[in-house]
Amino acid sequence: MSTSTDASRRDDASGATESPEFAAVRAAAERARAAAPAVRAAGGAAVDDALRTAARLIRERTPALLEVNLADVDAAEQNGMAAGLLDRLRLTGERLADMATQLEVLADTPEPPVQWPVRTLETGERVFERRIPVGVIGAVFEARPNVTVDVASQVLKARSAAVLRTGAAALGTATALVEQVLAPACESAGIPAAAVQLVPLSGHAGAEALVGLPDLVPLVVVRGSGEVTRKLSVLGATAGTRVLAHADGGGVLYLDSAADPDAAARLVHESTDRLGVCNRLNLLLIDRPSWDTLLPIARKVLDERGIALSEPPHPHRLGHEWALDSGAEAHVTVAPVDGAADAARTAARETSGLAATICTTDAGVAEAFIDSYTGTGVFWNATSRLLDGYKLLGLPETGINVDHTPGPRGPVTYQDLGLRQFVVLPPE
Repeated sequence: MSTSTDASRRDDASGATESPEFAAVRAAAERARAAAPAVRAAGGAAVDDALRTAARLIRERTPALLEVNLADVDAAEQNGMAAGLLDRLRLTGERLADMATQLEVLADTPEPPVQWPVRTLETGERVFERRIPVGVIGAVFEARPNVTVDVASQVLKARSAAVLRTGAAALGTATALVEQVLAPACESAGIPAAAVQLVPLSGHAGAEALVGLPDLVPLVVVRGSGEVTRKLSVLGATAGTRVLAHADGGGVLYLDSAADPDAAARLVHESTDRLGVCNRLNLLLIDRPSWDTLLPIARKVLDERGIALSEPPHPHRLGHEWALDSGAEAHVTVAPVDGAADAARTAARETSGLAATICTTDAGVAEAFIDSYTGTGVFWNATSRLLDGYKLLGLPETGINVDHTPGPRGPVTYQDLGLRQFVVLPPE
């Protein structure tokens, strides 16, 4: 290592000088690692007390938090941020109240057993499986202040310390949430304030550094725009960091020929309440024989929402995710398909496989769609907006994992943020 006294620069094992951004992330990770044993030792009651205190502080400090957030929103507007991204950035009194409620729900959630029996060997030894903390968990997420609290609370509930990196636009609000809510809440419960670290830097260098420190931060949850998230996943894999990536979204709605017109209108309406979120309606598929009757129903609802239809022939790929298209969020792609099986295959092939809904009164058709769709969540006459940790599972989420490999899939909560350990005990 370098003997330089400049804390912002150090040499790595190869002799290359470490950037100030990498050094800042490393310092945050080292503080989190130092706090991690105390988080584990504090126990569930202490963590739950911290979460309840955080909920109370959010309510008490709502005016101050809204003032800080307004400054972030104003700056983002002046920098030309699109409406959909501004919606993610903006906090309201109602959104802060929801954050507080979710913290209380999480605190009241009974924990699964730490250890459970697996089998007894022929020689009498007893095999148990145990869930143990990771230690330090990182998270890279977009400029959404509520995610700061969602992720930190889940990581603490999993008995680990957190290193968070958010988008530059939300840095002021995220800092206020950590310093005015999370840190004092932890301290009040006997947990080190350093258990929740926020990287105080904007730009991609900090995110790239966070996925490059597997010895300090072995697991990182990454969410945001598809291109950036995929890049971070590759960098993490190269470094040896386990990355749970939420890169792409986009909900699909299939209107079957047996769809009830009122249900079809309801689902289009419910699926487009917010345009800057990953589980909104993105691709509308319509059974070809009913194209002329069902398309006008969807068009009327979308017109009322101020959302444009991108109709065939499309100048973009079918699953183009409008939520990530800054300035063009108010679009939905529509295309005809040949029945439920074709709709399910199209949804899986053309999108990330986040969520797909079928609207139909025919149970057999619904079953065929469900059996054919291979994505993360599949719904019958229910909106894809339900694919959310709190709405689906009653818990905040760290993100939604759409991997097509074994592992935590769908909304990732604290129950997914532990390590599997086997324990073998002597015969009784």
